[in-house]
Amino acid sequence: MIHGIINVYKEKGYTSHDVVAKLRGIVGQKKIGHTGTLDPDAEGVLPVCLGKATKVCELLTDKDKTYRAVLFLGQTTDTQDASGTVLETSDISNLNEAQVTEAVKSFVGEYAQIPPMYSALKVGGKKLYELAREGKTVERKARNVMIHSIKILCVDLPRVEMEVSCSKGTYIRTLCHDIGEKLGVGGCMESLLRVQVGRFVLADSLRLSEIQKAKEDGNLEKILQPIDSVFEQYRAVWIRPDQEKRLQNGNSFRKPDRSQNYDDQEMVRVYDSNGHFAAVYRYVEKEHEFRIVKMFLQP
Repeated sequence: MIHGIINVYKEKGYTSHDVVAKLRGIVGQKKIGHTGTLDPDAEGVLPVCLGKATKVCELLTDKDKTYRAVLFLGQTTDTQDASGTVLETSDISNLNEAQVTEAVKSFVGEYAQIPPMYSALKVGGKKLYELAREGKTVERKARNVMIHSIKILCVDLPRVEMEVSCSKGTYIRTLCHDIGEKLGVGGCMESLLRVQVGRFVLADSLRLSEIQKAKEDGNLEKILQPIDSVFEQYRAVWIRPDQEKRLQNGNSFRKPDRSQNYDDQEMVRVYDSNGHFAAVYRYVEKEHEFRIVKMFLQP
């Protein structure tokens, strides 16, 4: 079985599940998972985890993300993007670039965002988009999301191209809708490109055809990102041979090197005595020991 992470460029027209299904066929293994849904019309970075790396799917889903989006002002749709049914159009002739810039920038920081009806969130055990397709609208609770920054790349009304860095759970099409509402003319998302998920960036992403070629050429291992690359922000701890058994069983252990100091609750990546990445541990100062957070050793 292959273990690692592939930085996939999800192309327009594919669902995130389509990408996983196609990769299973290319790689020839079932244990594969993606790290955060992209709408079929959206493109860009979609890290996909294989084998033991599926244990980090949730961690990558929680990472901050960066998008490039085009906001189309003066038009509201039922899906909040350009693929939906147009509900209303407005005259934007009185809008100017300064007004648009001010409205866009006002969303930087934390704001309460109401998830769209056309989303995979569940209410009463049913996905919202399923209810929406039945012509139903249900009340959704607003959720606080964090917009770290918005860089306006181009204003050519009715279009506004922008780069948004945000927390997990942020709907960029809803942000576009909300900006349009604030300006009083409505708005929807015309296009979306995800350019970064944590450490995974657009420049390093690979299309499915490129991954297929790497497989055929016997170079699949070369495009895999190792699991421990996700935790490169943590200090490394190399276990002593006499502590090997404790590590293999996921037990706590004392500092291998007593000269090293660690902060309470500091996370570390742990390697076995052969230098293989094994697990993520947390240091508990009160007990002077490391305790398991997540194990990646082969069973």
